[in-house]
Amino acid sequence: MNLWTDLDQVPSGYGPSVVTIGNFDGVHRGHGAVLRRIVDLAHAADARAVAVTFHPHPSRIHRPDSAPELITGLADRTRLLAETGLDATLVVEYTLEFARQTPEEFVVAYLSGGLGARTVVVGHDVRFGRDNSGDLSTMVELGRAHGFDVVTVDDVGQEDPPDDVPAGHHRWSSTYVRELLAAGRVRDATEVLGRHHRVRGTVVHGDARGRELGFPTANLGDVQGMVPQDGVYAGWVLRPDLVEADPGNMDAVLPAAISVGTNPTFDGAERRVEAYVLDRTDLDLYDEEIALDLVEHLRPTVRFDGIEPLVAQMHDDVERAREILLPPAGQTAPDQPDLR
Repeated sequence: MNLWTDLDQVPSGYGPSVVTIGNFDGVHRGHGAVLRRIVDLAHAADARAVAVTFHPHPSRIHRPDSAPELITGLADRTRLLAETGLDATLVVEYTLEFARQTPEEFVVAYLSGGLGARTVVVGHDVRFGRDNSGDLSTMVELGRAHGFDVVTVDDVGQEDPPDDVPAGHHRWSSTYVRELLAAGRVRDATEVLGRHHRVRGTVVHGDARGRELGFPTANLGDVQGMVPQDGVYAGWVLRPDLVEADPGNMDAVLPAAISVGTNPTFDGAERRVEAYVLDRTDLDLYDEEIALDLVEHLRPTVRFDGIEPLVAQMHDDVERAREILLPPAGQTAPDQPDLR
């Protein structure tokens, strides 16, 4: 997939193309279904399939105090978009200047002009241009004027949702994923995303308290991806450089117990994400970028009355993580990480 971060990077005369527009935060199963349809439309028309997305999220510019936490960082979002079969993604830097464009200015610069759009695929509730003044009827009118058709797509959701799925969340949505992660329900988020939720960051030095207790942890700095509710989780540590070089390397993907929180037993104030690789005390991951795939919530964060009960609980957390990730032969297959 071609990845462009500026309209000037699009080759002159690019097209014809089938283009869709969206934030695609999390690239969940609903996004995937729509994007695969766009790819099919493009192939049938001997055209290129292109997604236009934005960074930062428009809400970060217009209402930064109430902007939602993003499910995925930009690197993971573009990687996931590529996996849908798109020919190209254009990441538009979202600024106030960009937002001041009229609907027609946006269409001419980015769709009919820059990307050679012959078909534009949007949802029924599409809004675009200055003050969100453009809607579906505007897009249809501009399509007639500038040589492209408009195709609308319906939201994609669960055909038979469980009883505990709230009203309004039967469709796959980024909002629902955020609510699930905020509640620590990473197993349910997996169902909507179609994969385990992932955060990533560079391993930094912490207090070394875990090592002193016999559970050395990798502490993530500059975390990308939405951090779920405080608690302890079973999950996987992925080392992207090793995965790319040798996916079969035993140290490329490792089972882990993952802690999110402030470490209240020691009066911690800083919220941290840290992972203990099961049964490994020999790993040196400092300054390495790693990813964490969160599989299942084990327990909430609690304050313990001393070191002994804390260590006893950590042993229990490790055993539960092992049961989930590495069950004995003959039992249900483990929740495997996504190596992409």
